[in-house]
Amino acid sequence: MSKVALVTGGTRGIGAAISKGLKEAGYTVAANFAGNVEKAEAFKAETGIEVFKFDVGDHEAAEAGIAEIEKKLGPVEVLVNNAGITRDATLHKMTWEQWKEVVDTNLSSMFCMTRPVINGMRERGFGRIINISSINGQKGQMGQANYSAAKAGVIGFTKAIAQENARKGITVNAICPGYIDTDMVAAVPEKVLEGIIAQIPVGRLGKAEEIAAVVAFLASDAAAFMTGSVLTANGGQYIANG
Repeated sequence: MSKVALVTGGTRGIGAAISKGLKEAGYTVAANFAGNVEKAEAFKAETGIEVFKFDVGDHEAAEAGIAEIEKKLGPVEVLVNNAGITRDATLHKMTWEQWKEVVDTNLSSMFCMTRPVINGMRERGFGRIINISSINGQKGQMGQANYSAAKAGVIGFTKAIAQENARKGITVNAICPGYIDTDMVAAVPEKVLEGIIAQIPVGRLGKAEEIAAVVAFLASDAAAFMTGSVLTANGGQYIANG
């Protein structure tokens, strides 16, 4: 029986590519989504991947959603914490709601999603947790104090949880994508986008499928000796130390 992989924010953008990539790699995939039922159902019809609607930043909703997935598909052995939102504003104009929405979805979701599956992984002696951070969690970004702080927090969470669970056969790693060709990036004004691409040494945006390939590797047995790692995939735009 194939392993169950749960991908949050798994029906659109990078998440959709991850869901498809893991299915192609032989996993039984559950794709979480938060809002657009019509698009999620279209994704399910296109791919045959089961979709589940719940708020990853709400611990009770996440716990209930994971219980539903495990009842229907089996225990979650691969968790990809991908869900993320932006609510951009400079700090002196940012509202508490903009701060809280981003931190809840992008950072608190790490606890809400990982806590319900970690004991099962420890008992079975196997687990793969892959957290999607961001280039802006590494270098910061003007107008994204909320997003940058949350994505930096994902890196700290990854390193701590990796240490706690390494002896239980669980690996925990993070990926920091740069600017990827998704609907979110496509919504950026053309001149701003041109400026972004000019800062990327490889001269183009990344592809969602390129991030999905890194996820598939980290989920595989070939990556069993990798844990607590932070992988950058940004076309050379930001080169981190370690």
